[in-house]
Amino acid sequence: MARAITLIRSTSLSDIAEYAYAATAPAESRLIFLAGACPLNDDGSTAAIGDYAGQAVKAVENMQAALAASGASLQDVISTRVLVASVRRKDLVAAWEVVRDAFADHDVPSTLMGVTVLGYEDQLVEIEAVAAVLDSGDR
Repeated sequence: MARAITLIRSTSLSDIAEYAYAATAPAESRLIFLAGACPLNDDGSTAAIGDYAGQAVKAVENMQAALAASGASLQDVISTRVLVASVRRKDLVAAWEVVRDAFADHDVPSTLMGVTVLGYEDQLVEIEAVAAVLDSGDR
């Protein structure tokens, strides 16, 4: 399947970032706005309590399920926002490394943010995403 996403890099910006600085999707693409993917198990309990990387893994799994239900995959994501309930950079990095590795070469523009609290009991990580797909629109 043809991909709608074009990742944009700039030689005038630092190459230290582990992601593209911008991305585009053509006008005929169907945009998919995902709710924040949370580290929740099927029974509604929070996964990997106290473990930033473990919660990031579960949030990525849940994001992939939401994408699949929308006819998309990680390769169709155009941007992400990774929210981590911590003021410690190492906690943010632990979550980020999981997200970065899940996306592999499809290094979409991303924002990594430390926040004070997230919505579920013991929740440490949440991942927001927007995806774009080219399809017939027959849904």
